Amino acid sequence: MSAVILFLLLSNKFILGQVANWYEAKTPALEHYDIGLLLGGFSNYDNEKESLKAQFAGDRLVQTLKLYHQEKIDRILMSGGNGSFLEKNVPEALYTQAYLKAIKIPDSAIIIESESRNTKENFIYANKILKSLNKPNAKILVITSAWHIPRTKLLAEKQGLKNITYYPTNSLKDNYSFEDYLLPQSSAINGWEFLIKEWVGYLTTKLGIT
Repeated sequence: MSAVILFLLLSNKFILGQVANWYEAKTPALEHYDIGLLLGGFSNYDNEKESLKAQFAGDRLVQTLKLYHQEKIDRILMSGGNGSFLEKNVPEALYTQAYLKAIKIPDSAIIIESESRNTKENFIYANKILKSLNKPNAKILVITSAWHIPRTKLLAEKQGLKNITYYPTNSLKDNYSFEDYLLPQSSAINGWEFLIKEWVGYLTTKLGIT
């Protein structure tokens, strides 16, 4: 019986949404930013189409493009390498660069960082790039998933980065229908996987383990 109750709780989208609402970052009042730092982890490379294939966190890219066209950010710094330790995949930043060019984003608006393998390295390498561009005090808008921001903010602080605002995308909250309150949803179980992973990551970062 306890297993059934646990399953019903973890598969309920409304319950997940309430917990996510407590943990996730809220959308800030936007200003104008020198750099929109787009964190990787939102896509794979489609070998058949030889192109970017958006995944669950693809809203990171969608929102970045919207902010660029709204002139909220001057340039897009795409940060993401090959996250696999076993396979030599195409770095995410490189095929994202190709996609941005294909949709007519000018080269002058694109900065590529293709070495990082995780969020900590996103900031290490992005910081090096900003210094090389003589923009150590650039106003930065970090664009990533809402549930990812608490740990992301902690990692940025540990790198000593300043002038940073965080823009949340693909929240685990939702617009609920009647069925979401009653029927089990596999997407809710997947959402808990993201949240629990972030909680563990936040704790290990806070304790200085990673």
